[in-house]
Amino acid sequence: MAWVKVPPENHPLFQAALPRDPRVETMKMFGGVAAKVNGHLFAGLFGRSTMLLLAEPDRAEALALDGAAPFDPMGDGRARSDKVMLPERMMRDPAALRSWIGRAFAAAAALPPKAAKAAGKAKATSARKKR
Repeated sequence: MAWVKVPPENHPLFQAALPRDPRVETMKMFGGVAAKVNGHLFAGLFGRSTMLLLAEPDRAEALALDGAAPFDPMGDGRARSDKVMLPERMMRDPAALRSWIGRAFAAAAALPPKAAKAAGKAKATSARKKR
């Protein structure tokens, strides 16, 4: 699968569709923007569309959309079973994009919070790699 750069016009569309909740954190990922809640990634730009973490039955409903697919970032058939790529046309439908991202947010917010990674541990790992 050839790498497809996230179109710059998708960044503000994605940001505008995120829930207005103080728990939402954004970060750069895959050349785009991703969003987390309680340490769980729930949405992100990838290629020309948006990837979402969805619980059943929302996942099945999303996969039934024409153009949707399981999230397979490497294009090697090892799709993430809990994540879905929305059809590209969703980037042109702000209300639908906001609705789907809202569902993903609700699914991730219902999960137990992830423990924060210790900064010292990350530095120790980096130091070992330099040896």
